[in-house]
Amino acid sequence: MVVTICKSREVNVYLPKYGLFAFLAVFVLISLLYYMKDQVKTGAKTHFFSTRNISVSNKSNFSYSYCSFQPLSHEDALETRLLLESIAWPETPPLSVPVSLEQSSDPANSTFTILPKKGGGQWHVGDQLEVMIQMYDFQGRAKKLGGDFLLARLHTPTLGAGVAGQLVDHLNGSYSAVFSLLWEGNAHVEVTLVHPSEAITVLRSLTSNQPDRIYFQSLFRSGSVSQTTTCNVCLKPTQPLCNYTDLRTGDPWFCFKPKTLSCDARINHSKGGFNQNLKAKEDKLFQSGVNMKVSIQASGSANVTVLPTKKGKNRSVSSGPSGFYYQGAWRALGGITVHQFDSSSASQCLKGKVVHMYGDSTIRQWFEYLVAALPDLKEFNLHTSKQVGPFMALDYTNNILVTYRCHGPPIRFREIPTSELRYIANELDGIRGGTNTIVVVGIWSHFSTFPVEVYIRRLQSIKKAIGRLLDRSPNTVVIIRTANLKALTLYETLTNSDWYSLQRDKVLRAVFRGLNVHLVDAWEMSLAHSLPHSLHPQPPIIKNMFDVLLSYICPQMVKR
Repeated sequence: MVVTICKSREVNVYLPKYGLFAFLAVFVLISLLYYMKDQVKTGAKTHFFSTRNISVSNKSNFSYSYCSFQPLSHEDALETRLLLESIAWPETPPLSVPVSLEQSSDPANSTFTILPKKGGGQWHVGDQLEVMIQMYDFQGRAKKLGGDFLLARLHTPTLGAGVAGQLVDHLNGSYSAVFSLLWEGNAHVEVTLVHPSEAITVLRSLTSNQPDRIYFQSLFRSGSVSQTTTCNVCLKPTQPLCNYTDLRTGDPWFCFKPKTLSCDARINHSKGGFNQNLKAKEDKLFQSGVNMKVSIQASGSANVTVLPTKKGKNRSVSSGPSGFYYQGAWRALGGITVHQFDSSSASQCLKGKVVHMYGDSTIRQWFEYLVAALPDLKEFNLHTSKQVGPFMALDYTNNILVTYRCHGPPIRFREIPTSELRYIANELDGIRGGTNTIVVVGIWSHFSTFPVEVYIRRLQSIKKAIGRLLDRSPNTVVIIRTANLKALTLYETLTNSDWYSLQRDKVLRAVFRGLNVHLVDAWEMSLAHSLPHSLHPQPPIIKNMFDVLLSYICPQMVKR
């Protein structure tokens, strides 16, 4: 038996031709794959990558039997294992059949309590406020396990002030939220249940068992003959496949081979659809207004009065939130002073610079905002799709060039020509860089339904390309946009839940830690603000994100 990969990238298997030696080689390979599969089934403590299988053993014991990947280097494999360990979620209840909503976490029965200040006395700026949260089920019984996905915020609407709370899971149904007190006046505590722990079990199961639930399509054409087939990262090999794995980055992508056309006849990429395969009553765990993004009430007062900083006490925060809002403006904590840029100062900051933006629609939103904010920055009509791009804008007077290009698959945009399917790492390798070059990257939302290893590998290739860019042009400014919170419906939850985004947000921060890049913390900036969560945050939040971005680019313009 001989396995060949043809020039057209079609994967075929041919029957006996070269005799016993080749047969034995393939037999050994198949035996090895079955051995690895058995290792996963028995819960072996391994982390293995192969060209046909990814197996990760942890408490959730994920196994993606039809996801194909090229082997990782030892360094990347070690980093991946550590990343997976760093985002390990607490144990969640196993799903019963049918699902018992009554035994799941109920925000209406759950409460939080503001704990007294340690040592007694009144609250002052610079102190830390601790809140204890106790979860109960729909029958009023205290939960005994952790794993609920909670958010916490401290805010004062009249001051336009807000800060994210830091959550601690005590693994017994109780949680702590810790807030840094950063402004004077009355402040209100808000705790939200995003998903009960039982819903997290479902989300984990979907990724493990249905990584292909969002599927994609490509059109193949040759002369007058056209055929459309299904494509994906994880594609069950029920028929011959076309292998479009990127030769430079190793990022995998496959399509079913058209019946009568070559793999080379592929002309576009598009989102195909979504298969919602929930088990009986599992949808009850994802109900808006019932148990999904619902506020938890305080058992007593939800308000505190914060007095000015005590004399001789430093109000700085060494750990905790990355920043907070005050009078509607984002104030970063540590490392940068954020300046408020108007259109004139923004143009002056970007004068003589080239800004390259890469990523999903949340980066496209940045491109659109910048074009609208700078009066002399005009978009050049490249006759491309308003969703897909690529885009280019030029301010001839100030010599500013801004470009945008979407990232490569998986991406859920409508029809994209294959010529425009570019991987960010490959694009970065084509940039000369330098003092007047700004690179902005934001990639997270379209990876939610896939094994997190897919996202890790993408970030690893981007990180290496950024490293090469900074080696040849150390003065290049590189800015990474993190994930943000969004409004959740049942569809949004199953495809793009905030829990999926949180996992990827943690991975992104860890991957780029220690590299000379700057983060715009979209997660905390969307959590701390009073505006509703949205995949594409509203203009006041985007304005603050750009103030952070421009403050990184032009620190000399910051008023100290």
